[in-house]
Amino acid sequence: MKADDLSPGRYAWIVVALLFPVALLNYLDRQMIAAMKMSVMSDVTGMELESQWGFMLGQFKWVYAFFSPIGGYVADRFSRRWTICGSLFVWSLITWLTGHVTTYEGLLWTRTAMGLSEAFYIPAALALISDYHRGPTRSRATGVHQMGIYCGVILGGFAGYAADAPSIGWRMVFDVIGLVGIFYAVPLVFLLRDVKRGSAEGEARPTAVSSVRELLGNPSFVLLMLYFTLPALAGWVVRDWMPAILQQSFNLSQGLAGVSATLYWQAAALAAALGGGWLADRWMRRTDRGRIYVSALGMALIIPALFGVGNSPALGSFGLAIASLILFGIGWGFFDINNMPILCQIARPEVRATGYGLMNFVSISCGGFADWGFGAMRDRAIPLNIIFGVFASACVISVVLVLLIRPRKIEERVGGVRER
Repeated sequence: MKADDLSPGRYAWIVVALLFPVALLNYLDRQMIAAMKMSVMSDVTGMELESQWGFMLGQFKWVYAFFSPIGGYVADRFSRRWTICGSLFVWSLITWLTGHVTTYEGLLWTRTAMGLSEAFYIPAALALISDYHRGPTRSRATGVHQMGIYCGVILGGFAGYAADAPSIGWRMVFDVIGLVGIFYAVPLVFLLRDVKRGSAEGEARPTAVSSVRELLGNPSFVLLMLYFTLPALAGWVVRDWMPAILQQSFNLSQGLAGVSATLYWQAAALAAALGGGWLADRWMRRTDRGRIYVSALGMALIIPALFGVGNSPALGSFGLAIASLILFGIGWGFFDINNMPILCQIARPEVRATGYGLMNFVSISCGGFADWGFGAMRDRAIPLNIIFGVFASACVISVVLVLLIRPRKIEERVGGVRER
């Protein structure tokens, strides 16, 4: 079919609108603890070392990573709608419980449960959006959803101010955000609809083993998984540690550091998600590598940004730090919105959520070690420019990897009818 014949209907964009606040909550719940680091560490007993904080951040990611392929397979095999709504309800309950922990061990358990419950959302949500946006709007639709993520990170950055306010505090923030998610999950069950998917009559649905075998046997998928992973080393450290880096390097308040570490680069990523989605969809009219080229362009922008972030404290330049974070955000937006659309060019609809779950598994596992390792390196006073220089080198390799991916024509099967 022609691209125009695959233009989405009104409900396809309603799905994106319904998932936007879920994506926002998904990352708000993760990010706000980084902005409230000093308040949490001073209030939770048994937590004294930077490496303990890093391990706690890593614990979330390792559990999240382990369960991501499982969550993806559940969404592929059963229902994307129920996977999304169940995930939202459970992680929101865990968010509320986090506001009531008193010990480091209790915080570890709640972050572990948070990682498990949130692992089921992103693969299912991006796969559902791709089910509805099968033609020339796929990157834009994914970009709008990712904007919810960036808005969540921005709002999370302001949590430091709330933690510093005597009338609010960090515990109330977790209470309120948790309740918002719990209440939103109920109507979402009735508003979301799954697209009828599955193999043609007489064909068996893929099992977990066959799905993984199919994906790992696809060289382009392996390249995409590696490409998805290497930038995450820097991405998670920037997201989780930048508030503390700015606070310590430039003697900022906890509130100002949290906002400065998230607002600028996430706002830049938000704008890039719109512009990059439009550019990728438009470039696809000329070549089936259009989304790959836009993603590679974003990765190329991340490289100098990381050098700037790493060197700004030694140079005593807060302006350089902010400018570098803005450049990082632009590059991240171009990169982030095109991962699922590129996956759709190399994998069948029946295994896409599983595929994204596998990508999350590898990427976030490594991100967890990056968080933990970064805390340990900070305890040993290793210079930031050396650490971020290594991250930048990994992004150079990533540019090469994404350009090696070879798209192929994938049959879209919706309602039992095959479409190209």
